[in-house]
Amino acid sequence: MDTASLLILSVGLAMDAFAASIFKGLSEKTHSIKNSLSVGLCFGFFQALMPVIGFSLGRNFAEEIRAIDHWIAFFLLLILGIQMIKESREEYCELNYGFDFLSLAKMGIATSIDALAVGVGLAFLNIDIVKSASTIGIITAILSVIGFKIGSKLGLKSKQMAELTGGLILIGLGIKILIEHLFFH
Repeated sequence: MDTASLLILSVGLAMDAFAASIFKGLSEKTHSIKNSLSVGLCFGFFQALMPVIGFSLGRNFAEEIRAIDHWIAFFLLLILGIQMIKESREEYCELNYGFDFLSLAKMGIATSIDALAVGVGLAFLNIDIVKSASTIGIITAILSVIGFKIGSKLGLKSKQMAELTGGLILIGLGIKILIEHLFFH
């Protein structure tokens, strides 16, 4: 996977965490730097961890399904993208947890499940998972801190736009993977 595709994938995956961070910023009365960093670090950590877990799972059966790996990656990204677009249309979401480790971990896991599925798809692309997971985690952490700050100022429309954008990015990346494999391999 080239650097541009990795950055696009990272931003697309980060949109769930970004949207949740906006809601977290909306729901909190205290918008300290500590709270912003806590959200960013937690979301970034889980967003980096999940692709590694998915990659490990995918590697176990990558050779058996190499002939259809591009279709699997395409459909995983398509389904995740469609789900994000659907979520962008929701008017309400309850994310008013606390800032203790367990509460943030629940949010981090909830917003990174899609990264687990993407990790499975990445196993078929023969990529450097450490570089990919690190990039995904860092971008997610940065965007989550920004999202928390935006949430304290803007509101629901920012969350919806982030999820819509993320969904479209994931669908676009899935289409790119499919086209590259079908026409350039």
